[in-house]
Amino acid sequence: MERRVAVIGVGWSGFAPQTADVSYKELMFEAATRAYDDAGVDPRRDVDSFITCAEDYWEGFSIFDEFVPDQLGAVLKPTCTVSGDGLHGLVNAVMQIESGLFDVVVVEAHSKASDILTYEGLLKFAMDPIFTRPLGWHPYALAGLEMARYLYDTGNTEEHCAMVVEKNRRNALANSLASYAADLTADDVMDSRPLFEPLKELDVAGLADGCVVMVLAAEEVAEKLADKPVWVLGMGWANETISPELRDWCRPVYAEIAADMAYAMAGIKNPAKEIDLLEVDDRFSYKELQHVEALGVCDYGEASRLLEDGVFDRDGDLPVNPSGGSLGVGNLLEASGLFRAMEVVLQLRGEAGRRQVQDVEVGVAQSWRGLPTASGAVVIFGSEKEVKKP
Repeated sequence: MERRVAVIGVGWSGFAPQTADVSYKELMFEAATRAYDDAGVDPRRDVDSFITCAEDYWEGFSIFDEFVPDQLGAVLKPTCTVSGDGLHGLVNAVMQIESGLFDVVVVEAHSKASDILTYEGLLKFAMDPIFTRPLGWHPYALAGLEMARYLYDTGNTEEHCAMVVEKNRRNALANSLASYAADLTADDVMDSRPLFEPLKELDVAGLADGCVVMVLAAEEVAEKLADKPVWVLGMGWANETISPELRDWCRPVYAEIAADMAYAMAGIKNPAKEIDLLEVDDRFSYKELQHVEALGVCDYGEASRLLEDGVFDRDGDLPVNPSGGSLGVGNLLEASGLFRAMEVVLQLRGEAGRRQVQDVEVGVAQSWRGLPTASGAVVIFGSEKEVKKP
């Protein structure tokens, strides 16, 4: 990066299966207020540009950025929508600052999933209209098929996926934002209701409402405003076809491409040794193992062994989803990736509370936009401006 960028403020609101007492605008206002207080900025005076991450089909109306400026303090300021995951929005915010056009940019992502009466229908609508949608599948059938192929090709097992659920939902017990924290076992997961073989009910993250707002700033501004700026060291993104018959059913190639871009930018050669923490998408249990392997910290088929050895535990050598992930916190739709980024930022600032991981200097947030997409991003954060080589 020619112009270094840092996160100087984070805010959140909601984080519950249902937030019937507030609107999406009130969720955004509360999260933004916290973020601005954390960053020490006045949006009307100090922020140059605003980004909202939203999909019109989730919201129920079009041109969503027209409904954003009031609650973010963005009236008469540049405001745009990224129809993608929150981590894609963060990447856009970094690029706006790197361009030299803006010094301070705010990115927002939210979920009001409890307002959606036809969630499965919307997922179907996103499928290929010629080859896939006419089959009349439940959308989760795609996850079941991909899970089956992934386990077959790698040798990982259903029991290993169940161990992911056990780990993440127990991790969530230490997270006050988690909606689905539980002290359950892998056996409980294996005994849960079958959905689409081998996918079971407890392999799937429950929906949740929530909003995350982050304030990013150029180096010269960040060092003036923030006591603990968290630096963006590298980032990458990729969007594959939505047609399942045209993509790899074992490897999430989008995550591999995004990770390679991010590592090259950050100068990371050995992810397993140079990264201290991973927050990866786990909206289905097998996706955590799949994404960890795609990030290059181990070969395909080896994540299960590391999981068994406790490497991915909160006190392990490479903690994965100490927040509880989506399985513990909830599926936040487009806010899922930005929540992962926020968790890494809090960990790097030493502000993660009971779930704090010790000696964290470099953390990675990875996102997947969810079914039926093959779209994702990777962002590497550091407490210092450069990765320290082992």
